[in-house]
Amino acid sequence: MAKSKNIFTRVEKKYIVSQRQLDALMPALLQHMHADEYGLSTISSIYFDTPDMRLISASIIAKAYKEKLRLRCYGTPTPDSLSFVELKKKYDGIVYKRRISMPYKDAMEFLTGAAPAPGDQISREIAYALSYYPGIRPAMDIFCERTAYVHDGDENLRLTVDGNLRYRATELDLLNGTHGTPLLPADKYILEIKTAFSMPLWLVHLLDENKVYPGKFSKYGTAFNMELQKKLAAGSAE
Repeated sequence: MAKSKNIFTRVEKKYIVSQRQLDALMPALLQHMHADEYGLSTISSIYFDTPDMRLISASIIAKAYKEKLRLRCYGTPTPDSLSFVELKKKYDGIVYKRRISMPYKDAMEFLTGAAPAPGDQISREIAYALSYYPGIRPAMDIFCERTAYVHDGDENLRLTVDGNLRYRATELDLLNGTHGTPLLPADKYILEIKTAFSMPLWLVHLLDENKVYPGKFSKYGTAFNMELQKKLAAGSAE
């Protein structure tokens, strides 16, 4: 599968792991992998959606095809901070991601229709998605603390560990900081394995030995459902 700095085609598998499981996994993982150049980082994302939440609703219902549009930064950005606009699609278990980078202020202007798209092909694909979903706008902020690991001999094999997952459905501007409502208990993490090929046997055996099994977890989907439950509870109380 092809890979470049701005185009990704790969298989991604997620696992919800406890602190105990993570502590058991890490010594063996570090015999084969090393942390990337960013180390432990705060990942800040804005997910974009229509007023009726069309993208996330379809993603929750769909089995074969899912699509998301987001703006991602490291930590709390300034207007000039580097950011990544990402169009992510998943079809039949394969993830296809296109992204462009630009200063945060420029990215927000592009995504909210205040500035035209840059002239490259990926930007045009993202611009088409913006036009395809009328009224698309910031819908949810998602944050986590992430450490990413790369295999010592194969840069196509990556593993990320996300902790302290949180979200907010108001103040939808990353300039406002990284505060939010927890998405998972403090001792739970999302471990994600990303590979262009099949998973190596040593990793398969390691996960099996520690009873770590694939699970479905969407940060945006979970946040959406939590907000929906809040609204339903508020409506019942009236």
